[in-house]
Amino acid sequence: MSRLQGKTAIITGVSRRRGIGSAIARALASEGADIFFTHWCRYDQDQPYGAEQEWPGVFAEELRSYGVRAESMELDLSDPLSPVKLLDEAERQLGLPSLLVNNATYCKEVGYQELSADILDRHCAVNITGTCMLSVEFARRLAAGHGGRIVNLVSGQDKGPMPGNLAYVATKGAISAFTVSLAAELAPLRITVNAVDPGPTDSGWMDEALKQYLLPKFPMGRIGQPDDAAKLISFLCQDDAQWITGQIIHSDGGFWD
Repeated sequence: MSRLQGKTAIITGVSRRRGIGSAIARALASEGADIFFTHWCRYDQDQPYGAEQEWPGVFAEELRSYGVRAESMELDLSDPLSPVKLLDEAERQLGLPSLLVNNATYCKEVGYQELSADILDRHCAVNITGTCMLSVEFARRLAAGHGGRIVNLVSGQDKGPMPGNLAYVATKGAISAFTVSLAAELAPLRITVNAVDPGPTDSGWMDEALKQYLLPKFPMGRIGQPDDAAKLISFLCQDDAQWITGQIIHSDGGFWD
């Protein structure tokens, strides 16, 4: 079935082969959606998994094999002009998008001893300002009543404390609150807004020691995979999910800490 045929989706943060963003793009493309995705390899260069410079081009070709259109752009979401740049380019190449998945994130794990205003600002620029302003600019362009979907990626910050990761937790918590209130504002426009917490996901950043530490905390006996989150997000983008909005969904296999 092609339950998203004729839809155009924007997905941010699709920079890595094993990343959640790539899994989401595949899931939406397999349902017939045209895909416009962003990547920012300069951020990945400073991460343990490193940057995959050739991946965006290779991945766009893979997505086209589903029979859909696929385009991408390198974009720094901390740039205040990024929402307009992104939506203008997506609309120019693929038409007006009706699906938005805010997957891109900034994370540097720090506790209270290391937290600084600069570190907090860098988290806010992407995780809060980038996500919020892209969401509202997207909604403004859909205000004619065509309907649409916004899905935000959050963490498990509302399930319990996450010491040692203060800036990330604070900014993702802000997006949970934003999701609920934006959903209420956009409901009359038939735009749903939900958030998904995928829990710890083996998307290329875990070493074996960490996997062994986390595994007993998953009562289903395995660690989360990118496809787990992608399948749920694909459903939330479909017409069958039109009555679901303002929800923070923990798709984490019952993970506890």
